[in-house]
Amino acid sequence: MDRLQSMRVFQQVVDEGGFAAAGRALDMSPAAVTRFISDLEGHLGARLLQRTTRRLALTPAGEDYLARVRTILQAVEEAEAAATASTRELQGTLHMVCTAVLASYFLAPRVGAWRAAHPGVRLQVAVDPFPQGRVEEFDLSFLLADEGFDANIIARPLWTGDLIVCAAPSYLNGRGTPRVPADLARHDYLRHAVPQTGGARRMRLRPAEAGSREEPVEIDMPVVLQSESPDMLHRAAIGGAGVTVVSKLLAAPHLHSGALVHLLPDWIFGRVTLYAAQPARQLVPARTQAFLQFLEQFDPTATRLPAPQEF
Repeated sequence: MDRLQSMRVFQQVVDEGGFAAAGRALDMSPAAVTRFISDLEGHLGARLLQRTTRRLALTPAGEDYLARVRTILQAVEEAEAAATASTRELQGTLHMVCTAVLASYFLAPRVGAWRAAHPGVRLQVAVDPFPQGRVEEFDLSFLLADEGFDANIIARPLWTGDLIVCAAPSYLNGRGTPRVPADLARHDYLRHAVPQTGGARRMRLRPAEAGSREEPVEIDMPVVLQSESPDMLHRAAIGGAGVTVVSKLLAAPHLHSGALVHLLPDWIFGRVTLYAAQPARQLVPARTQAFLQFLEQFDPTATRLPAPQEF
């Protein structure tokens, strides 16, 4: 039995959430994946995974083994990276985790440029709504956090920007453009529900300029859609469903194209920072360092934004 490959297959099954998905990621048949796991469990004399028709779960022994396997495989990758450090072309796999929104709007548009510069590095991106709890499992974890963020992790800020109020031209054509925050009271609100509390959030705005004499304001708005998914609210706004709050990082392409309009530019809902978190390990692979430097080369919202239009 190839123990190292068995460890890789086991880790992939857990990360992908199933045998078939792991097989696709590793270019193996599901039957081959099953054999690797069965042989590994037989060798260890312990069941690592609980299999049902609907879900796959780690046993207590599997949880402990997975933690050790990740450390072993990471050490192997780091050893390989160190051995090939003298070569010009970076090699290996860069393991990352982030939310679905960041995967689609932040990472995906940049994969082509990265691959053109570093074709020897394979990117593997896991999606998790709460990636801050998995920092030690990945080379990089991307977190988009508000000003109250205080997680006990080491994270490098990549970008800080505003949470802004937006709507589509098709919506504003029929409802008019708000000129002052109070005008929002007559507009439909696509509201983000806070996962940690499940509570609803009113539209609370504050001046965009730190030195402004204006006081923060709260506006009661009729809520027509509430969701924990920022992507859903973003897309609903593009479709003309109402007014929403979105990070300028995510809204930038649609602001540039005119699909969304930035409303009340003198006011913001808040500010968020995009962090890149790394596990607390002594050696950082060269490919990880290179990817961070690649991301730091540009401001994702540097393109000039269109001015608010009249409707």
